[in-house]
Order: sequence, then C-alpha cells, then structure tokens
Amino acid sequence: MSKLEQLIKELCPDGVEFKKIGDISTITRGRVISKDYIRDNAGEYPVYSSQTENNGELGKISSFDFDGEYISWTTDGANAGTVFYRTGKFSVTNVCGLIKITDKDVLTKFIYYALAVEASKHVNAGMGNPKLMSNVMTNVKIPVPPLEVQGEIVRILDNFTELTAELTAELTAELTARKKQYEYYRDELLNFNLEIPKVKLKDIKTQDLYRGSGIKREDLTEEGISCVRYGEIYTTYGVWFDKCVSKTSLDKIQNPKYFENGDLLFVITGESVEDIAKTTAYVGNERCLAGGDIVVMKHNQNAKYLSYALSTIDAIKQKTKGKIKSKVVHSNVSSIEEVEIPLPPIEIQNRIVEVLDNFDSICSDLNIGLPAEIETRQKQYEYYRDLLLTFDGNLSSLDRQTDRQTDRQTDRQTGDN
Repeated sequence: MSKLEQLIKELCPDGVEFKKIGDISTITRGRVISKDYIRDNAGEYPVYSSQTENNGELGKISSFDFDGEYISWTTDGANAGTVFYRTGKFSVTNVCGLIKITDKDVLTKFIYYALAVEASKHVNAGMGNPKLMSNVMTNVKIPVPPLEVQGEIVRILDNFTELTAELTAELTAELTARKKQYEYYRDELLNFNLEIPKVKLKDIKTQDLYRGSGIKREDLTEEGISCVRYGEIYTTYGVWFDKCVSKTSLDKIQNPKYFENGDLLFVITGESVEDIAKTTAYVGNERCLAGGDIVVMKHNQNAKYLSYALSTIDAIKQKTKGKIKSKVVHSNVSSIEEVEIPLPPIEIQNRIVEVLDNFDSICSDLNIGLPAEIETRQKQYEYYRDLLLTFDGNLSSLDRQTDRQTDRQTDRQTGDN
C-alpha cells in the first residue's frame, strides 16, 4: 500500500468532502493591458493573458498588480477553462480570472491540479465563443481532502509533471536535431562546385508563370475536382505531393486555373518572411485547380529536384530578399523568376532526388513518431493526474509509474555520461 493510500484510508475513511471554489477563495479579474501599453512600460514583471503559448505570458512591464500564490484561468475564447499556477509578482489581462485561496486548510497547488481536471467541464461553448466566467467558476465543486493528503498528491504530481516535461523536452530536442541533420545533408548534396551551372527560374520555365484563382473555404466540397488552397502548402504539403486534400465544384470558380503533373506551386502570401514563396512539386496524375495566391510554374526538369533545390537555405535567402516582416508578407512572379539554383543534367537530378527521397522518408517517419511519443507522454500524464484526483481507483499504480519513469530517466542520463 502506498503512502497516499494509507493517508486516505486513515484520514478519509468516509470519503472526501467537495467544496465550491467560491467558498475557499476570492475571485477577481484582470484589467485591460494592451500590447502598446506593454511596449511603452517595459519592465521585469510578467503580464499573463488568455493565450496558452509561452505559459500565457504576453510580455513584461515595470509594475505589478498581484504578488503571491494564485491560480489564473482563461475566461474567453478557444482556450477558455485553461488554468495556470502563478507565483510572485505579476499582472493579468481582462480575459483572465484569478483565484486567491483563503482557506488555510487548502493548498493552492492542489486546487490548481484539481481545476486542471474540472474547469474545462464547465466551459459554455454557446454563441461560438467559449466562456468560463467568474460566476460559473465560483460554483465549481472539487474534492478537498485533508491537508496531508493534498500535500502528498501535490508531491506526486509535481514529480510526475517534472519527469514528463523532461521526457518531452528530450524528444523535442531529438526531433529538432533530426530536422537540422536532414537540412544539412540536403544543402550539402545540392551545393555543387563551379562546374554545375546556376540558372534563374525564368530561364527554365516553358511558359509564363501564372497565378491561381481564389477558392474560398466555403467553396470546398466532398466531391468534385481536386484543388489546392494556398494555406495548405504551408500546413499540409511538403517538398512534393501526389494527391490533393481538398475538392471543389467547378461551377463555384469564376476563372479556373489548373496545374498538372510536374508543375511547381509557389505561395506568394503568408505570415512569415522565412516561409514566403514556399515551393512544392505536384507529381500526381490528376488535373487540379490552383487557388488564389498560388503561382504555377511549368518546366522540363525533374520537378522534385527543383522543389528540393528551392527549399535550401540559399534559395530561401533569395526568396526572402527585400521582404519585410509584417502581418502579411507578399511575393510576386517577377521575384520568383529571379531565384537562381544549380541545375545539373537530368540524369544527375534523378539520382539526387532518389537519395533525398529516401532520406526524407526516414525523417518523415521521425516527424511522425516523435510527436506521437510526445502526445502519448502528455496523455499518460493526464490519465494518472485524473486518476489521482478522482479518489477512486488503484492509486498505487501512479507511484509505480512515477518510479518507472524516474528509473528510465536515470538510466538515460547515465548512458549519456
């Protein structure tokens, strides 16, 4: 029997009492803090908003509204119900609720863990804007065992959280390293000596580059002609693709523009300077529609080779030359035509593509496998956290799981030394 099970057996023989958040705390909201205000009042104290990236931190200012141990939660939007444990000096925006525990028999960290399970169940998703407002949060009921039990649960979950974070960081670092390794060898393979001529894209096109025609999200259909919208090139397609993920009805498109096997597609609108004019090669057999903000190039080269060559660091530098970081970044046909790449004979292009396709396949397996492992770790953590906070089930399994993770972490660190 684990220590936690012993404590529950001794201190909670008749079950665990449930309490409303409003009965054990005071609840407040933050204030309006704009990005301009943060810029004009830069300092050392964090401002937390409704976002979940970067631990919710929007920026830092020279003053603070709160000092101590709190729980914040997102009140509005897609992340409504997300909770954070806060300590020290900080401020929160108006889309954050703030909980200050006032009951001396309740640990703030325990309530944080409990709300991580419970809060999302009380989010109201009506009217298209999810909300968890203060009047709802105050009535949320959570189990509150004796202090000794709370402390042991916090200890276990803190330990398990730390182990999970370390494993996730290791896997993320491995994924990043593999991507960099792939990019290095790709660029080295395509870094020819002076005997290989470099050509501008305008010199190898077989007809004028042309832009696609706008395809709105509402124009997409279950059946119809295959098509590509420009955002999909950023999110879905890699160096090459052979099947489209979207379809539309031809009668919805006023001035249809097509692409075919071997054509290159460039995106000329985006949110990032680094990604502008991202390129993909179509190697499928259908005749498909090109959406707006896509430029199509026809040629007589190996399409995959051209797309690989256009994804190197040197090509990206050329595509981003003169572009300014702003809300929306644009390129155009004339800029794309001026991009210069090495162009060996078609036989060498074919051999290079064979090598890079094999290497890309290995990296793709890693890109699938490692994120899946990260997701598994997160789900595993959530499962044991939820198990622990229901006070129903084999609680000792969590102790054993934490011990196993600790052993694996120790073995890994020992192996690295």
